[in-house]
Amino acid sequence: MSDLKPTPLWRFHERHRARMGPFAGWNMPIQYSSILEEHRAVRENAGMFDVSHMGEITVEGPEAKAFLQKLVTNDIDRVKVGQAQYNVMCDGEGKPIDDLIVYCRGDDKYFLCVNASNRDKDFEWMQKVAGDFDCEVNDVSDAYGLIALQGPKAETITSMVLTWPDLKPLKRFHFIEREWSGIPVIASRTGYTGEDGFEIYIPAESAEIFAETLLTAGIPHGIALCGLGARDSLRLEAGYPLYGHELSEEIDPLTAGLSWVVKLAKEPDFNGKAKLKSNKDQGLKRKVAYFRMKDRRIAREGATVLQGDREVGRVLSGSHSPILNAPIGSVLIETDSIEKGGLSVDLRGKRFELEILQPPLQQYAVKEEDEDQEQEAN
Repeated sequence: MSDLKPTPLWRFHERHRARMGPFAGWNMPIQYSSILEEHRAVRENAGMFDVSHMGEITVEGPEAKAFLQKLVTNDIDRVKVGQAQYNVMCDGEGKPIDDLIVYCRGDDKYFLCVNASNRDKDFEWMQKVAGDFDCEVNDVSDAYGLIALQGPKAETITSMVLTWPDLKPLKRFHFIEREWSGIPVIASRTGYTGEDGFEIYIPAESAEIFAETLLTAGIPHGIALCGLGARDSLRLEAGYPLYGHELSEEIDPLTAGLSWVVKLAKEPDFNGKAKLKSNKDQGLKRKVAYFRMKDRRIAREGATVLQGDREVGRVLSGSHSPILNAPIGSVLIETDSIEKGGLSVDLRGKRFELEILQPPLQQYAVKEEDEDQEQEAN
């Protein structure tokens, strides 16, 4: 554990008795109470996450936009000042290097948030591509803490701390840059849970005091401290990809179901465009899909998916959904097999039925009043 990097909130986690563990070279909070309790708190009230392990990279200069248009699959021309955009960054063969968010802070001034596990690789690739453009690319990750507050009551709690009149009306994938107690803050209406909420970038040295202030404000509203365990089950339930699982060098953004961020018509060409267009024209033989199981066992990464006696796919991620009260997960599966149905997963030589569903999976939860009506009808 001594080789793991601490986030700016390590004292905060120690004080609040988080269960810590390694993730992408960082010592991160895995859970505070239980993953199921934290998961439910985000769906019902609000949950606060330390995501300071994520990487932040700035891109500035006269050709910053042109550089980003070459770098990513989405159309940077559509991003106005104060807006953010979800993106995928591919190599020349259309293989994803990472998924990321691009923030437009001004003319030729951008701020990128990348995955912790890919930070060094991403920066190296960006520097390589930037060599053809008049812009500067800088890794500023160590300067920031990043706190996410997610859930139906996230807006109420955040507004109690950041008393900015334009925070509540802020639209999704928009952000505000302002000061809090003299400290520069970026508050972005984004998240990775499938709920409303904010991701707040703050100087690393001020992250701890901000986290305590946010927690204190949220206690009357049922705020819960949450770790990476709940973050993973929440994103899976929402149908959000995790790099290395639903998106990887093997799984391009089209196969991952992210065609909406791949703008094949944009000009000039972006890295991997020709290969991705060819893949689309030929038809996707496999796709990422999300499922619910009818048994209590969780299908973990690598488990085989069968249709009859034929192997048609494999599990990419698996977890338990406290909202559905059932195991859920994602699969990389032959496209034609989905409509045919009759799918099962092999768990230690036994087969268990799985049902492909359209995310977000939490929409399939049976409400208590529906259960009561069903019981009365029977």
